[in-house]
Amino acid sequence: MTDVADAPIRVLIAEDEALIRLDLKEMLVEEGFEVVAEVSDGATAVRMARELQPDLCILDVKMPVMDGIQAADQITGERLSAVLILTAFSQRDLIEQARRAGAMAYLVKPFQKHDLLPAIEIAAGRFKDLKGLEAEVGTLTDRLEARKVVEKAKGVLMETEGMTEAAAFRHLQKAAMEQRLTMKIIAEQVINDHADAAG
Repeated sequence: MTDVADAPIRVLIAEDEALIRLDLKEMLVEEGFEVVAEVSDGATAVRMARELQPDLCILDVKMPVMDGIQAADQITGERLSAVLILTAFSQRDLIEQARRAGAMAYLVKPFQKHDLLPAIEIAAGRFKDLKGLEAEVGTLTDRLEARKVVEKAKGVLMETEGMTEAAAFRHLQKAAMEQRLTMKIIAEQVINDHADAAG
């Protein structure tokens, strides 16, 4: 989690009770968070989350237009931000629904500032882990894909330029460094140029 000192965590608050919204904002600002938006319904929360890309959305369960659980489902589904759900003490059954909707943590109202911070840390931490995992899976697939393209481009260079495999690899590497592009992009260019020339 980033140190609040170097980059404040950007938070969107969605709560239909103005007083709670105000309290929440005060607590967050006192702790060095940046409140990027305050909204009173779930649909606006989703729209603003898409637009502002906050680090965290704090959503009340009961809201007009779209409730917090539906909003959480969309926000986490699109991987827009971490989600912390606010729930009244009588809504314990909703916590499971919130969890299924992808909420990373929840807070039972009425809450104190000392309850809020750990819940934010948990939500932000879990979201970061999730993004990290997804990036890793993405990178593995990307790496495999890139390797295939580089191998093919090496073959093209060996065939058309009479290069050795090592020289072909160095040629791609050097071009990538000089043009500040990935080797995959350079390899794709080589393959496309060859196809154009051949065609």
